[in-house]
Amino acid sequence: MPPTHAISDPAAAPLAGIRVLDLSAYIAGPYGCALLADLGADVIKVEPPTGDNLRKYPSTLAAEGRAFLGVNRGKRGIVLDLKQPEGLQVLRRLVADADVLVHNFRPEVPGRLGIDYDSLKAVNPALVYCAMTGYGESGPYRNKAGYDQVLQSMTGLCAMQGPPGQPAILYGSVVDYYAAALLSNGVTAALLKRARTGAGSYVGISLLRAALAMQSARLVWADSEPRDVYRDMRSGGITGLHPTREGSLYLSANTPHFWQALCELTGMQDLADDPRYDTVRKRAENAEVLVARLRAALQARSALEWETLFGDRVPCAAARAVEDMFDHPQVRAEAMVTHFEHPVAGGYRGLAGAFTATPSGEGAPAPRPAPVFGQHTDDVLAEAGYDAAQRTALREQGAIA
Repeated sequence: MPPTHAISDPAAAPLAGIRVLDLSAYIAGPYGCALLADLGADVIKVEPPTGDNLRKYPSTLAAEGRAFLGVNRGKRGIVLDLKQPEGLQVLRRLVADADVLVHNFRPEVPGRLGIDYDSLKAVNPALVYCAMTGYGESGPYRNKAGYDQVLQSMTGLCAMQGPPGQPAILYGSVVDYYAAALLSNGVTAALLKRARTGAGSYVGISLLRAALAMQSARLVWADSEPRDVYRDMRSGGITGLHPTREGSLYLSANTPHFWQALCELTGMQDLADDPRYDTVRKRAENAEVLVARLRAALQARSALEWETLFGDRVPCAAARAVEDMFDHPQVRAEAMVTHFEHPVAGGYRGLAGAFTATPSGEGAPAPRPAPVFGQHTDDVLAEAGYDAAQRTALREQGAIA
């Protein structure tokens, strides 16, 4: 039976019963919280009166930003003005019954707002407090604003992509998304610790640490090596994108088995039997010769035809547009995409979740679209004990929306 995201028992989700207050904005913090929602946590997105700026990013969707929808699935949304005493008091009341709080303020900001770890730990000693920063909590860069492509440029990611002297951005916010995964992992580990000890924790995640962690295989400098030692992990030559009669095809044929299959299926059997090319290192050293032969052979078919012919004998993929993924048979088989109904944006398809549920649906939260601005303020405050008159007064004061 294929995986499903149709829920059968909400209580079976791994983080069922865990409440997360998400004060973060943009991508890294919010998507880390979306991953917690995928695991069953009740994630409440807390926005300021101006809203998460990601809502305002360019989008062909008139009613809501595409990026905002994509990184805030599974959450409820409220609006609080933490600069007002009444708004801060509401947050502190929510913190008292929460399990996790996440923010992505620069280190100097939480203390100024009165939401630093020590202040909120006094309210709830069992709180897991997660701070997502650009550069960490100490050092000369601690209060600089950090963004994905700024960190890419700083940490060598861009320099490794383009040719020498021509750094290139990796589009897709790769540092943000990796930092989000670290956030989800760190918070879940802190919750496990709390289950054993009863104590809350401070979890620090930074874009700088995420960008360097992504390069662990390169970030090794032996004492005897010069500064400009070759650090690229790419095997070179055969492995990479190649033009075909129609479209581009990515190939990976590093093992002897895959190299033999590639040569057989492309009519280059003489290369498979040649001892000059019988290791990855030798093939990289002779890339100029081998790539010319390979690309000539690949002109016989389109990328999609080669993908079908190679099957599971040669690791490969035709270069596709993301639009092709919505109905890709493998994506459909794994139930990775689902349909959402949004109060403003209407119906849309999007990622169902980052984790696989059991075939019966246990452990899979019901799909929930990203919240409309302030959509659940009344519901969440009512759960916290604020009656209708109190909520009206808070609205009139501008503390909530």
